[in-house]
Amino acid sequence: MARILLYGSDARTSRQAWTVDTAGLALNNPCMPRPEAAHRVKSYSAATGYVYQYYFYEVEKSKRGAAAGTEYVYMVSVDRKHVFPVRIFVNKDALEKWSARSGREFTGTEEYALAKMRLFQAFDEVTEFSAKTPDLLVDESNLEALSAELDL
Repeated sequence: MARILLYGSDARTSRQAWTVDTAGLALNNPCMPRPEAAHRVKSYSAATGYVYQYYFYEVEKSKRGAAAGTEYVYMVSVDRKHVFPVRIFVNKDALEKWSARSGREFTGTEEYALAKMRLFQAFDEVTEFSAKTPDLLVDESNLEALSAELDL
């Protein structure tokens, strides 16, 4: 432990020392939990007739099987009462192959837009979205169509 000496003055004594014991390498604050952020809830009117409410929750590097990529998580509601996560996996190999053909790489914003367009596509195609959350992928099978829709 490190010892810190503090000096103060008092009316009765000219100089008085106080000691405070602290651990040498200890942190002052314990680890804090992730703060709750205010999310901007948006709506999407799907071709199936449902109106979904959704908001972006998080993004993280991830793997599915042997494939590396990025996973985007959206929180979705069909009835404004129950919220469930929807995960969209963007395959890194598919992005690299597209980049090699086009001569440029996707920016982070464009990759986010691909994931969001895949979410909208699922909203339009799946009728019972809340009952069975589909496994959503952006890979070589749909990357060209999604990037063309975004005019990339």
